[in-house]
Parts: sequence; C-alpha cells; structure tokens
Amino acid sequence: MISLIVRFTVLPDHLDAFDALVSDVMEQIDLHEPGTLVYLSHQRADNPDERVFYECYQSEEAIQAHEDQDYIKNFLDDLRKHLAQAPEIWRMSTLEGLIRGEAPPR
Repeated sequence: MISLIVRFTVLPDHLDAFDALVSDVMEQIDLHEPGTLVYLSHQRADNPDERVFYECYQSEEAIQAHEDQDYIKNFLDDLRKHLAQAPEIWRMSTLEGLIRGEAPPR
C-alpha cells in the first residue's frame, strides 16, 4: 500500500469553495477508483485554513490510474486558485499497521 499526505493552505475566503471541490471529486473517486482505498480530507484543529489529505492506494498502478483521471486533472487545476501556497506532499510506503484488525496490503 502506498500512502500520501498532502497539506493545503487555503485562502481564508476560499474555504467553502475548496471544500465543495473536494466533495465533488470524492464522489468521482468513489465511483471510478477501486484501487483508491482511502481518501480523507481533514481540517487542522489548530489552523482552520489548512486541509490535510490522507490517501492510500493499493499499488503504483492505482496511483497512476488516479492521476490519469480527467476529473483529477480538472480538480488540481481548479483548486490552485483557492490556495495561499503550493501544497506539501509526503509519499510513504506502509511498513506495519492494522485496518479493522488486519494488516494492510504492502
């Protein structure tokens, strides 16, 4: 399993628009991406202008399939106007863990 953590700093007066874009793209991910195992958006408690995504993919092929979707390309283009700075992205490989009591795929 491959995971990404992405931190977005959203312009304060763009939070609702950013969150609406995220909601729309999540519907598409749910419908079309069986290899996307987890796609979560979080608001930081200590900084309400930040959003942190936690994403888990079954494989490299699943990440590529995600990135190749037109709705993802459009989402990435649209969200730039809502950001105060470029997002930070951390890519990780799973070493150990549990998901509902079972080891995640590696």
